[in-house]
Order: sequence, then C-alpha cells, then structure tokens
Amino acid sequence: MEIKRIAVYCGSAKGNDPVYVEQAKAIIHEMHKNGMGLVYGGGNVGIMGIIADEMLQLGGEVIGIIPQKLLEKEVAHHDITKLIVVQDMHQRKAKMFELSDAIIALPGGIGTMEELFEAFTWSQLGYHDKPCGVLNVKGYYNHLQEFLQHMVENQFLKQEFKDMLLFDEDPASIIKRLQSFEFPKTLKWY
Repeated sequence: MEIKRIAVYCGSAKGNDPVYVEQAKAIIHEMHKNGMGLVYGGGNVGIMGIIADEMLQLGGEVIGIIPQKLLEKEVAHHDITKLIVVQDMHQRKAKMFELSDAIIALPGGIGTMEELFEAFTWSQLGYHDKPCGVLNVKGYYNHLQEFLQHMVENQFLKQEFKDMLLFDEDPASIIKRLQSFEFPKTLKWY
C-alpha cells in the first residue's frame, strides 16, 4: 500500500516529559524520509504545533484542518502548506480521514482517543482499509493495550480486530508496519 499522507492525532499539550516532543519529531522525520505528508488538526499549540513545525522545517507538506471555533480562539497554524477551515469537529475528522492514507496516534488526551477510536471502529466495520497505528511513547498506551485485550477476553472485541490496531514504540518500525499492513478481507464484525 502506498501511503502519501498520514493523519496524525495528537495532543494540544506537550506532556510532562521531553520524550513526547522528541518522539513526535522522530515520527515526522520518518514520515518525511518516506515521502509522506502530514494531515493534522491545524493547531499551533502542543504536540500539534511541534509536528507541523518539524515537517515544515524539513520541507514537507502540512495540511491542517481546523474548526471555525478553534480558528477564532487563535490556535490555528497559519504558516502551513494548507489550512482548511471547517464548521465543526465532525467535519474536521471526516476531512482529515479523507485526505490521508493511514492514521497514527501519538500521546494525547480525550480528543486523540476519540479520533483514533472512530477510525479504528470504521476499519472494524469495513468502511475503510486504511491502517491505524499507535506510537506508544514511553509506554503511554500500555493501559489501552491491556484494556483492549480485556475487551477480547470478555468477548466484546474479536482478537483479529484488536490486532488491526498496530502498536509500536519505534517511529521507524510503526511506519514500516503501516506500509506493509494488509486489511483482512474475510473478517466479520458481528
């Protein structure tokens, strides 16, 4: 599968450890090295601003999608390749998804989780075959992995579906895994 752009879901904060910023920059370097552009939430704050600035410094493409309400709060990044203003969060997610070939979640808050789970749910339901990955920086998502396995053990999630959400601690490795991902063709969600 050729991946031209990745939608990166991430925090509007930087977190409490410099490793979150370091790894965010590292994933951008891997994306750029592989000829991939960035689609993200359009902000200039936190990890969002950092990944946009890093891709711009490398000379790569940065497309930001921001709702009008957040634009009015002056958190938009106006110096990116393209800033698309939409009416609301639903349109933001739809546009980010439309413009990307894969998804990666970096450490973030509830917005990051909501975006990731929507894309992951759509893959389970067969609405798309785009690979979804999680960069598990410093074990940030260990509890999420455990909870997903808990869902499997309680028969609310099939193991095959859980395994479709790719977790990795290494930026280069997660990019390679997304590139080699093959969507299972015979799975049934029910």
